[in-house]
Amino acid sequence: MHPEKTKTTLRTFIAIAAALGLSACASVDTTSRDAPIRAPLTAGPDAAPAAMLADFKIVKISVNVPETLRVSEANRYYPSGDIVWREDPIGNRHEQVRAIVEAGLSKGASQMQGDRPAVMMVQVTRFHALTEKARYTVGGVHAIQFHMTVVDAETGETLVPTKFVKADFDALGGAAAVAAEARGVTQKVRITNHLAYVIQKELAGERHVVEANPLFEAINQI
Repeated sequence: MHPEKTKTTLRTFIAIAAALGLSACASVDTTSRDAPIRAPLTAGPDAAPAAMLADFKIVKISVNVPETLRVSEANRYYPSGDIVWREDPIGNRHEQVRAIVEAGLSKGASQMQGDRPAVMMVQVTRFHALTEKARYTVGGVHAIQFHMTVVDAETGETLVPTKFVKADFDALGGAAAVAAEARGVTQKVRITNHLAYVIQKELAGERHVVEANPLFEAINQI
């Protein structure tokens, strides 16, 4: 069998298996998963003040989305490619992804209130949102992955060594996706807020734990 045909068959098989698995728990409340804003890490009586999360503040964020990342416009459940994005009009997907990632990271990094100016440099390696077919049926995973480095804005000294950040999380599908959109909670809103949440954890020295269905996540890496 041709390798590409094998991959497509495997994706379809796993998607069906995942859909069947999810249907058994369709009554689970999704309110928290599609909430428009996540609480900051500093919320709660036992949390440290925002100023203690790090001794620097981000004054600039540079996001690079290499042109070598492959864009897929195929309307399949899980198309191959590095970038899958549909909520903006057809155009420069690399630039659209860069803007979304920058907005999310800027929102989260604004919580850092240290005295030392710093620059965050990010290189995106994967940005998989949902196709139309997946969005309105089985759902899936937002697979958002990048390398991040933080340096002193004046001296260039490394403050946070380059690390790989895997910010994957469950995407809404079917009726849940339609209901979320009716409330203004689009894929872009959820991704932006999730990135803000993840970068707060990473800058605080905590490792983000992937919040995604393992079956869908496995498909997204094919």
